[in-house]
Amino acid sequence: MHNAFTFDTLVWDWPIAVYLLLVGISAGMVSLSLLLRHYVPTEYHGSNRVIKATAFVAPLAVILGLVILIFHLTKPFTFWYLMVFYNPTSIMSLGVMLFQVYFVVMLLWLITLYHDAWLTQLEAIWHRPALAARVRKLTVMIVKKAAVIENLLLVLAILLGCYTGFLLSALKSFPLLNNPVLPVLFLVSGTTSGIAVMLLASAWGHNTSGNSLSLHFIHRVETPVVYAELFLLLAFFVGLLLGGGKKVVAAQTALTGFWGAVFWIGIIGIGIVIPAIANRIRKPSAHSGKGQLITLAVMSLFGVFLLRLFVLYAGQMTVA
Repeated sequence: MHNAFTFDTLVWDWPIAVYLLLVGISAGMVSLSLLLRHYVPTEYHGSNRVIKATAFVAPLAVILGLVILIFHLTKPFTFWYLMVFYNPTSIMSLGVMLFQVYFVVMLLWLITLYHDAWLTQLEAIWHRPALAARVRKLTVMIVKKAAVIENLLLVLAILLGCYTGFLLSALKSFPLLNNPVLPVLFLVSGTTSGIAVMLLASAWGHNTSGNSLSLHFIHRVETPVVYAELFLLLAFFVGLLLGGGKKVVAAQTALTGFWGAVFWIGIIGIGIVIPAIANRIRKPSAHSGKGQLITLAVMSLFGVFLLRLFVLYAGQMTVA
């Protein structure tokens, strides 16, 4: 196990996997919440439990992810330079720019959802009618552009989900990481993590009957997402095995030994196959089997984290 986590070619270690997981959760939850607007419009509101979870978890996950990334750098206190001076040829710099735009648009989206409660609290705290009136006027302008904000945020969330894969694929000296399938794979697995956290949030309270259509939609999306993830994993490794040379070596190294066990048992078995089978035989009710729902969601989330860990470590074991 020591060799699996410590080797000469290791550049990025486990904190980056946590960062990738958190960003994927944020992108996945935001994407799914915005899809509710189109597919379950009657439950697209701020009091919906899954949207509440997104409003809390999505920005927090991005902040925590950035904090992990910043302090993992060699010179963490120079990170502000990346946030001010952009380099269009650097994948890291482009990612920072994407994070900033995504976060600002997400805050605008949250204003469109919770503007009434936010303004009421603000007026109660400030006791300055003139300033409160200006803020209310600005808020009204933002709310009028809600549809534009939502569409833009959906695009940004998809780009952010893909970016986590592009970040690793930029390490061109590693055949397993320099793979065009990786961004799409991370986008889809990020959606899986978003589904898992939403289901955990729905199981947190005692009454979910008011959001039954939302939960039904999430469960309905879950199955095709799992199939897409399996297909992308197959395409990922078939591409490596047919690529010849070091790509074959990278695939064989990843699928055997310690990381091979992590892949087959942890990612495929615990993270994908068992939850998929359990969901197939589970009664299609949003209110039954809360304990089972939590267990399966945790298993899926664990599988997504293992996938990030697997790609990160196994991907750096073979150099071109």
